[in-house]
Amino acid sequence: MKKSRMLMQAGVLGLSLMATGVMAAVSASEAAKLGTTLTPMGAEKAGNADGSIPAWTPMAKNAGTADAKGFLSNPYGNEKPLFTITAQNVEQYKAKLAPGQYAMFKRYPETFKMPVYPSHRGATVPDEVFAAIKQNATSTKLIGEGNGLENFQTAVPFPIPQSGMEVIWNHITRYRGGSVTRRVTQATPQPNGSYSLVYFQDQFVFRDKMKDFDPKNPGNVLFYFKQSVTAPARLAGTVLLVHETLDQVAEPRQAWIYNAGQRRVRRAPQVAYDGPGTAADGLRTSDNLDMFNGAPDRYDWKLEGKMEMFTAQDSYKLDSPSLKYADIIKAGHINQDLARYELRRVWHVVATLKPGQRHIYAKRDFYIDEDTWQAAVIDHYDGRGQLWRVAEAHAQNYYDKQVPWYALETLYDLQSGRYLALGMKNEEKQAYEFGFTATTADFTPAALRQDGVR
Repeated sequence: MKKSRMLMQAGVLGLSLMATGVMAAVSASEAAKLGTTLTPMGAEKAGNADGSIPAWTPMAKNAGTADAKGFLSNPYGNEKPLFTITAQNVEQYKAKLAPGQYAMFKRYPETFKMPVYPSHRGATVPDEVFAAIKQNATSTKLIGEGNGLENFQTAVPFPIPQSGMEVIWNHITRYRGGSVTRRVTQATPQPNGSYSLVYFQDQFVFRDKMKDFDPKNPGNVLFYFKQSVTAPARLAGTVLLVHETLDQVAEPRQAWIYNAGQRRVRRAPQVAYDGPGTAADGLRTSDNLDMFNGAPDRYDWKLEGKMEMFTAQDSYKLDSPSLKYADIIKAGHINQDLARYELRRVWHVVATLKPGQRHIYAKRDFYIDEDTWQAAVIDHYDGRGQLWRVAEAHAQNYYDKQVPWYALETLYDLQSGRYLALGMKNEEKQAYEFGFTATTADFTPAALRQDGVR
């Protein structure tokens, strides 16, 4: 990334986190910027100089309406694209694209496009989450060479980050509604566009939303995740259970799989790092889910700074229940006519595989949205240094619940011409259901067998 592409880096050290001890939190005077010059989440509150990126304005919970199934109306449905980036004009916009996005125009010059709309910055979370983030700013510290957190609560430990490792921890721990149950689909199209769907039923609960959570003894678990495959029939009944730990080096992620055919529960240490993703036909790794998840210990993380970039945002059109999955899944990439891009500020973090460590991705370039701490784009490089896979998230604000998240995750394999699309729910009977309640007993290996009954 050329230095000329970087914006102001005030307060950013631009260094890889290499410390072996504890990384200090910011001072009270620095934290006082949250809610003043910075948003309560840590983004620059002001827009950019020419107004193409507006100032942050919290989105109202009644910005639109929710239908009987929970799907949200598009608050920006009357807007038209300002312009569309195509293979014919991409060179003039290259400075505001990730290399992976640029490569998609070269790989699919006839079909790949990016409709660019007016930018809106409305992502917000409940007030109590903002309060926890502000407290984290002065109290949360990195421990264990950056692989764990101390004095952390709720979400976003480092709203004013000083290193690449801190930015990645913000993505890993960002607010996703506290708890949710959802039914989503995954497609892995062939180069000619043919595909079959895999259906998942997910339950996802952060520790402080558990009925039996003890704040005086929080333990090392960050969240609990359970995923059941419900279709097709050959995969139905398989259930994955994950206890995601805060310090995965001191206490590695705990995972189990119930195999319906064998009717057995087994430990699943392969559900981590570059272990194969569930029913993904080899197109994603375990740590590709949610764009990136899991322990950061195999990489060195360098904070390059902040830049302006076109990213997929406010994806209400793509998430519409009026669409069929066949409307979205096309050969080579999703139907880009349904996508919406906006100019945003992102943090650029480069992850380089440490000497002696192994992973199929030797380098990853992360572009993290400043308003939500969500990864917007991640470029993945193979051991030869070749750009291999391009992950792009189509984000939206679930404004009625004050939850920034994704409508769809895509992972494009530039070498094979195949891709993975995960998170579609357009044809399902219910959208995301936030506020799911549970106890730790619901997320034990003993509970898997019952969940896996066909």
